[in-house]
Amino acid sequence: MAVFDVIESIDEGAETIVSRFPAVGSGEIKLGSQLIVRENQEAVFFRDGKSYDAIGPGRHTLTTGNIPLLTDLLGKYVTDGSPFKTEVYFVNMRPFRDMKWGTPEPILFRDKELAMVRLRSFGIFSIKVNDAILFVNKVVGMEGRFETTDIESFLRNLVTARLADILGEVMESILDLARLYDEIAAALKSRVTDDFNKYGIDVVDLVVNAISVPPEVQAVIDERTGMGAVGNMNQYYQFKAAKAMEKAAEQEGGGMGEGLGIGAGLGMGMQMMGMVGGAERSTTTEPCPECGKPMPTGSNFCPGCGHNIGLPDSTIIACPACSADNPPTAKFCSSCGKEIPVAGHCPKCESAVDADDKFCPECGEKLG
Repeated sequence: MAVFDVIESIDEGAETIVSRFPAVGSGEIKLGSQLIVRENQEAVFFRDGKSYDAIGPGRHTLTTGNIPLLTDLLGKYVTDGSPFKTEVYFVNMRPFRDMKWGTPEPILFRDKELAMVRLRSFGIFSIKVNDAILFVNKVVGMEGRFETTDIESFLRNLVTARLADILGEVMESILDLARLYDEIAAALKSRVTDDFNKYGIDVVDLVVNAISVPPEVQAVIDERTGMGAVGNMNQYYQFKAAKAMEKAAEQEGGGMGEGLGIGAGLGMGMQMMGMVGGAERSTTTEPCPECGKPMPTGSNFCPGCGHNIGLPDSTIIACPACSADNPPTAKFCSSCGKEIPVAGHCPKCESAVDADDKFCPECGEKLG
């Protein structure tokens, strides 16, 4: 077995986290050999499957002073010239970026606006080794070479396992996603840092690139957004009616056909506007200023108490029993139910007159 005077590892790939010296078996080195550890590396010495010393960057002459644990194990049999068997693991301590994570299956989420929805999410994260001995012992084992691809799947599962908890704590509705990406990413990074530290790994960055919903849920959200953009639905339908009239008027054809097209367009548009107006009248209410009960907008009298709302005093009829105001066409009092004598109108000034009036109370015109 060859005795090595110089021990070093040149990183052969951008994704190499750990490389072993020698790659297979144990190597024989001796005190006084040169150990070269490059920047962002740490060298971990192993013997008989157990870790002993970790040495940082620089050119080191191996002595009992810089590998004290290993030389204590070897004892008095090791001198400056005698070789001994060991393995050295060179751990790359730089950050490893652009590692991917994503949910393999949709996450069921209780949404306060849309009930239950399924969410998918993906992003990237960066890691670095913060404890070389712990990482080699718990993750690498006796591998001769260890790449990011050997651990990426494991770390990705740790991230996605914590995501469901974070969504439940941070987010109430997916409609709030636009302002919560940073909060979700920060909370997720904090949660998985404890998991990663168990293996001697630190989380440098964690980014949430997207949280998406199934296509059918996206369609519902788009429809709801469109309704919000429309605003006043009555005005929207009136606008659509006007566009229908314009489109009908622009139909091809001349003469009688063109006239019919315009007429049809006008009729359809007026019909739609009438429908909208009718719907608005039937659904809009306002409180009565007298009793406070709701009544249809535009009413002349309150259906609850009979209070005059929109008619001038000259066109109302007072009930002969309770003096409550009633519309001129009323046959019975809206307040007490008593019969109201049939009234008429002055032929000269059109003012309302009682059935027993001889002269008009407004202009003095003789009646009947």
